[in-house]
Amino acid sequence: MSAPQIIWFRNDLRLEDHGAVAAAAAAGPVAALFVLDDEAPEQTAGGRWAQGWRMGAAQRWWLHHSLAALAAQLEARGGRLILRRGAAGDIVPKVAEELGAAVVHTLLHYEPWAVAQCAAVARKLRLVGHDGVLLARPESVLAGNGGRYRIFTPWWNRLREQMPPARPLPAPARMEFASGGTSDRLEDWGLLPTKPDWSGGFQVWTPGAAGAQAQLAEFLPVAADYDLARNLPSTEGTSRLSPHLAMGEISVRAAWHAVADAAGAAAEPYLRELGWRDFAANILDQFPDHGDVPGRTAFDRLAFREDPTGLAAWQQGRTGYPIVDAGMRQLWATGWMHNRVRMIAASFLCKHLLIDWRAGERWFWDTLVDADLAANSLGWQWVMGSGVDSSPFNRVFAPVGQSAKFNAGDYIRQWVPELAELRDADIHAPWEAEPMMLRAAGVVLGRTYPQPIVGHAEARARALAAYAAVKL
Repeated sequence: MSAPQIIWFRNDLRLEDHGAVAAAAAAGPVAALFVLDDEAPEQTAGGRWAQGWRMGAAQRWWLHHSLAALAAQLEARGGRLILRRGAAGDIVPKVAEELGAAVVHTLLHYEPWAVAQCAAVARKLRLVGHDGVLLARPESVLAGNGGRYRIFTPWWNRLREQMPPARPLPAPARMEFASGGTSDRLEDWGLLPTKPDWSGGFQVWTPGAAGAQAQLAEFLPVAADYDLARNLPSTEGTSRLSPHLAMGEISVRAAWHAVADAAGAAAEPYLRELGWRDFAANILDQFPDHGDVPGRTAFDRLAFREDPTGLAAWQQGRTGYPIVDAGMRQLWATGWMHNRVRMIAASFLCKHLLIDWRAGERWFWDTLVDADLAANSLGWQWVMGSGVDSSPFNRVFAPVGQSAKFNAGDYIRQWVPELAELRDADIHAPWEAEPMMLRAAGVVLGRTYPQPIVGHAEARARALAAYAAVKL
């Protein structure tokens, strides 16, 4: 028997359309390995926010169930998943030595710690990296002068020249598995919450490749309506594939082709969102500290407020702005938030409250099941106005206007039930409702639901003054 080859899984927990799986299976016996590396290096050499990026609690819940699903897939084929915990640069070579393996296959990831892990492994044995996380390698989408793009639209136009991607490949028809190699018990990793168990609402999700396919199948019949429906929080108009893509349970090109086939020309807005995901990786690849450092250096001088009370109100969904509170409560309950509401909630934190955007970024990192460093940092810097491609700082989302414009009434009723009896005319700004309407709905502002913690006009003026002070 030939020497085994290791498939080193990371956030790519599937067998289908997986370049490392296909290459290793074609070469002979394989060993499947996942390493929980909580020793990821810090992104920057120093500074207040350089504290490393250990996987957040919500995504650890997802990881537990996704690993269990992958292990079951492998067991059905006669194999198993080897689990180890520690620094990947040490663990992967150690497992290779135990198994007598000389080659390790993995998909290429672009987070700074993932790049560092690959470099550490490659110093000790032969590591073969495969594409499969993105639509195209970041370094392959170049301007006419050979430089890298920092603005989405020209980048997207150039990427489009390489599209569509190749059709996804099925899982290998046959896989031969090597024996040997000890494994940790998944239950011993403590990925799931204990007491209190905050994950009850997470049961709306089905982690794993089968769950990803089921979610895709649910989206395809309405994919042609995505361009309009995605902005309506009260409508199930988004794909909800983001956590499955973040954990690599479905490949991005599989999602691309499935939606393109189902929706035809109407698929373009969704395909563009898949492109935004690639673009985020392109920015992170160029600026590995993008999760900590503003893309526009002048924002280092912006005078953020220290406001623990305001931050806690935002985190708990108690700001007095129903659309913001609905989003933050949905996030806590399910590990996910509607994308339009993410922008509104993020803008509220860093502009209405003038709290450092990185505090919000870290909260999202810990509470989102679809946490992704590239997308998370790009999104926050876009809203803040500090990114290399971003909305201007003086674009301050008006929560009430956004809530009414996008018909968020039923969304608010679901997540802020103390306002459920308010009519549509009042639910977006209950403090403006007539007292008799509040009484009829059982709402007592300041008791059953908070008064706004800051006025919109006051907050906007304060944010613009802070912006002007640094002469950006």
